[in-house]
Amino acid sequence: MQRILPRGEIETLDHTRIPRLRMPERVSVFSDRAARLHSLAGDSPVGGYLTLMAQLAQAQQAALKGYTPPAPEAAVVERAKQHDMPPLPAIGLARDPEWRALLGQLLDEVAGSDDTPAPAVDACAALRKTLDESPAVIEDMASALLAGVAKGEDAAAAPFIMAALQVYWTGMAAALEEKQLPVGSFGLCPCCGSAPVASVVRIGGAHDGYRYLCCPLCSIEWHLERVKCSHCASTKGIAFHHVEGGSDAIKAESCDGCKSYRKILYQEKDLYVEPVADDLASLALDVLMGEEGYVRRSGNPLLWQVGGGD
Repeated sequence: MQRILPRGEIETLDHTRIPRLRMPERVSVFSDRAARLHSLAGDSPVGGYLTLMAQLAQAQQAALKGYTPPAPEAAVVERAKQHDMPPLPAIGLARDPEWRALLGQLLDEVAGSDDTPAPAVDACAALRKTLDESPAVIEDMASALLAGVAKGEDAAAAPFIMAALQVYWTGMAAALEEKQLPVGSFGLCPCCGSAPVASVVRIGGAHDGYRYLCCPLCSIEWHLERVKCSHCASTKGIAFHHVEGGSDAIKAESCDGCKSYRKILYQEKDLYVEPVADDLASLALDVLMGEEGYVRRSGNPLLWQVGGGD
């Protein structure tokens, strides 16, 4: 005879607990992205750009390997958890100037590659000149990008600046323990408060079958129930869209309540899906969703576009 577990006893079973977070894999987070971008570039109409971003991601991994991030004060982390606030907020955190050294390293490595197109080399050189001569301008651009209010003329520089900020925040986040992080506000990263770039339904181990929202800045992933809007939390009017003839591993999850969408990736359909890379490579799906009247609620750090919904 099967025994029915009472409420409360179920929660004490470790094997039934849904892992709340997936912490960044410091040794491979950006190299995995680089490999995925390379693989997606082959048959993509934006293959050249994906290849350039793969170079940038590989440079990010090299920079992260040699980078020791500043450790947040234990009291600050504990206070943030007590008040259910992100301990490393993207907006409001005093950035260590060392992040600009990371930017310089990325620019030099990408510009120094024989595979980098001439326009990209020129963009790196221009940004490097600004970095050397006017660091305050770079800081202002970074703050604007993190706040989502950058100007159109910053579009060429944005992926490189965001790439350096990703290394900076991912390094700090990877040094934290899961137990140090709060639940946070709905739909926002519990570590840095950023909106997710996409979500992934994972396979394997304790995460098997569960959906995780993916932070584009600090690389932490946090659990969200499936068939639930990641923007307004509605479970009604949820639908899934895909490009005819496209990959079954990527769809857009739309909500009729707030008329928004975010992409959702399925690892069971493609083991190597990567949220930032696959989102960047699926611009046709964004076009489709725009034509159907849905608004994208957060962007991709490697493709800055002025405007957009929030």
